[in-house]
Amino acid sequence: MRESQTAIIERNVTWRGPFAAEPYEAAWASEAIYFVRALTVDHMPEGTLARVQISPDGMHWCDEGTTLTLPSAAGVTFCRVRHFGGWLRLVGELPTGASLTVLVYLVVKE
Repeated sequence: MRESQTAIIERNVTWRGPFAAEPYEAAWASEAIYFVRALTVDHMPEGTLARVQISPDGMHWCDEGTTLTLPSAAGVTFCRVRHFGGWLRLVGELPTGASLTVLVYLVVKE
């Protein structure tokens, strides 16, 4: 039987400028899905991206290669990640004047 777990990574957090979601240790899992739910959106241009990063220790990070298009209106979006090693997080930078209040969920599965 496969195991899964859903973690709420960010809850009602407002992103402005550079942001990094809380890291999450998921070495036991073989796949993950990030869901970003935009609760409020202000001056967010379409096509703004977040990047998935991986880490061996939760302190030193590199881009994994997966991107997620952030919502430009209230709603939800997602991205899938595989072969990620020990730790995961989302990072990015919103344009000047843009803000996004989010819930971020990470669903991991073995």
